[in-house]
Amino acid sequence: MIVTTRLSGTSPSLRLSPGPLLAAAVVAWACVAAAVPPAPTSVYSRRAAHVAAAGTADQAAAAARPAEETARAERIVSSSLTMLAQADSFSARLRQKARVGDRVLVGTGRYVQSGRGEDQRYRFESTLTCDTETFELVEVCDGIFAWTFRRYGTDPPQLERLDVRRVREKLGQLRAPEPVTASPYLGGLQRSFGTLRQWFRFVAAEPAEIDGLPVWVVEGRWNPGWLKVILPDLAEAALRPGGITPAELPDGVPWAVRFCIGRGDLVPHRVEWLAVPGPRPVAGGEPEPIAVLDLQEVRVGGPVDAGAFVYRPAAEGLIDMTDAHVAGLGLMRP
Repeated sequence: MIVTTRLSGTSPSLRLSPGPLLAAAVVAWACVAAAVPPAPTSVYSRRAAHVAAAGTADQAAAAARPAEETARAERIVSSSLTMLAQADSFSARLRQKARVGDRVLVGTGRYVQSGRGEDQRYRFESTLTCDTETFELVEVCDGIFAWTFRRYGTDPPQLERLDVRRVREKLGQLRAPEPVTASPYLGGLQRSFGTLRQWFRFVAAEPAEIDGLPVWVVEGRWNPGWLKVILPDLAEAALRPGGITPAELPDGVPWAVRFCIGRGDLVPHRVEWLAVPGPRPVAGGEPEPIAVLDLQEVRVGGPVDAGAFVYRPAAEGLIDMTDAHVAGLGLMRP
């Protein structure tokens, strides 16, 4: 699930943008929170108490961590994404929950992926509800086109596509490492997780358990270079010693992200986004989860129904986004 907003004007609106999961939610959880008081508890009332990880340290402490610790954190996340990209197949049921101001979005979905390199296909489906509104997102790559279908409440549905061949050609021009997998540049979980790795630097990895499953809880903090692009008003603060404090970010903008990754198999099992909620200005406080994505019933390898990657939408309302997408394409960090 991705939640983004239009930040112009006086009445920002809630939107789900391309790509599952909250890779772009870092831009704007504040879409509703500016007008309403925050909810009194974290997005999960248990506050993920079953994750026995260390609490969030302050920014100065994070900067002081040994280089080998941050290198290990980066290595765990990078290895997990490599595992996902190179798996013969991958499937999971998804459970999502997020708070935007005093509104809570709850959703379910599924992700299916098959093949490697040029033969890789994927399908992502998500349905979220909030009050009386429903938000639907479907992303499918059939190897020829990558399709994105969105329906936001009562708004007219949107249908977009990308020409996979042209995206691959651009990656070749950019000298992407071989064998190139285009999925991180198209959609699905790989794009969402890859974008998180672009925007955050991972600084610590702590052993923990989720329902008896041994995991690494890997914490990431904003990459100042990206933060100053997304929130230019905070550009100077992002570069000062110690960086930005959680309370300085707009209400709803995550200050940290946590990946929960299997210690034995490097499978991603959970992603949490943390922030200090409340209308600004707000007194300093401990960041808490404002959004959670759980991957359940995960299967790596094994047969996958090829019918999942067949998508034949009506052409009415179709927008081809290939030109704009290719023009803005850049390589993700290794």
